[in-house]
Amino acid sequence: MNSSPVEPAAPRPPRRRVHTRARILSAASELFLSAGYARTSIEDICTAAGYTRGAFYSNFATKEDLLLALFDEQAAGRMAELERLATAAEQLGPGERARRLVEALLRVEDAETGWILLFLEFRVLAARTPGLAERVAAHDRTVTAAVAVLLERVLPELVPAGAAAEQAAEVLLAAREGLLVRTAAGGPAAEQLLHATTAVLTGLLG
Repeated sequence: MNSSPVEPAAPRPPRRRVHTRARILSAASELFLSAGYARTSIEDICTAAGYTRGAFYSNFATKEDLLLALFDEQAAGRMAELERLATAAEQLGPGERARRLVEALLRVEDAETGWILLFLEFRVLAARTPGLAERVAAHDRTVTAAVAVLLERVLPELVPAGAAAEQAAEVLLAAREGLLVRTAAGGPAAEQLLHATTAVLTGLLG
């Protein structure tokens, strides 16, 4: 009996390296959120994590790579929450479901405030740094593509007729970023703007 050879499984990163990466990400997250991106050095991150610079560079090529990895984690968590909400709202009528999901996508929770400020700091820095601007643009494209897949799979009512899912994703993400800028300080005005944006986008997309 002939059988095809079994392809060897792709090697997994050693458990110790996974742990090291996680500790570096955790230490960097705390420092970035408390001191900001520009004021946090690689040396600061290594000291807080308890590792050498060699350990840092075995996991990340640059400080920018590390921050983009943190943004990836945040985006993945946000989309997992949206998918959960979409499933929980299946029994609602299309209009109400669309409104709730748009608001869930746009809403900024109190715990996200530090991430908002960090994101805005990095966005401004990238706008003034050509090489970094392209890195951020590539990250944006990846997040947009992931949101578009989510829209097609569980939120099709947010993709208007005549538009592609990628276009709807770009509009929603741009609206969220605009809200981040306008509502970073919180307060009643932030909630009012959230409701206004939700109403307009629901009418346009729903």
